[in-house]
Amino acid sequence: MGRVTERRKVLRVRDGAVSHRPDTLVAEEPLEIRLNGKPLAITMRTPGDDFGLAAGFLVSEGVLARTEDLLNIVYCAGATADGSNTYNVVDVRTAPDVVLPDITLERNVYTTSSCGLCGKASLDAVRTTARWPIADTPPLRLGTDLLALLPDRLREAQRVFDRTGGLHAAALFSEEGELLDVREDVGRHNAVDKLVGRALREGRLPLSRAVLLVSGRASFELAQKAVMAGIPVLAAVSAPSSLAVDLAAETGLTLVGFLRGSSMNVYAGEERITVPATAVAPAQG
Repeated sequence: MGRVTERRKVLRVRDGAVSHRPDTLVAEEPLEIRLNGKPLAITMRTPGDDFGLAAGFLVSEGVLARTEDLLNIVYCAGATADGSNTYNVVDVRTAPDVVLPDITLERNVYTTSSCGLCGKASLDAVRTTARWPIADTPPLRLGTDLLALLPDRLREAQRVFDRTGGLHAAALFSEEGELLDVREDVGRHNAVDKLVGRALREGRLPLSRAVLLVSGRASFELAQKAVMAGIPVLAAVSAPSSLAVDLAAETGLTLVGFLRGSSMNVYAGEERITVPATAVAPAQG
């Protein structure tokens, strides 16, 4: 398997001082995902947790929902012309009763923000493929003081980011704020897939009592992945997109953006968020 980081020589300029030195970079390599032997998709990712990434991707596509849906995942031997294994191709084998997507045509990439589909079509696609409705019973409740702690807890767990400064991260927290799992990747959508895929393989779906925190913004794709895994709360340190907010409102997902210290915006599902009584102010017109 490829390395998570690589070293490159750079010219460094600091306050007028010039030197040559090695720098640590995050690795980025393609991963081809095959479904029962047939090519399905290629994503650029940071090597590591590739089986989780593939499984999580197929959860988000509505192919997998239960541990029993998955027979096994293997790296493809002879992935190159000379027969060597690059560890950049994985094959996912599903149970016989799993309904497969049509992969004879270009796959329906409604999960990407650049797919060109209208907002309604994207929302309809998630509604029709979601296996796990958001059903946190009893309802999950999160205080703003607890939410404010989560970004620092995520940052403390980002081991590779400390060496490279070039990785996104996604983490699952319990409703008490306990860090359950964290994954890093050059793409934040891949980091989420790695979390969800691991949960699938361990029989923990749906994640109906979990909070998903992502570095950066909350796109439609990330909101969709949370919904497909049955996650009731998605929080991001930056802004959400308009379509992410629409999806959250339609599916019952609580969506928090600009989570920075004690400040945050709740764009949907505010019934799950509790605030101190003294913090409630009149609504602005």
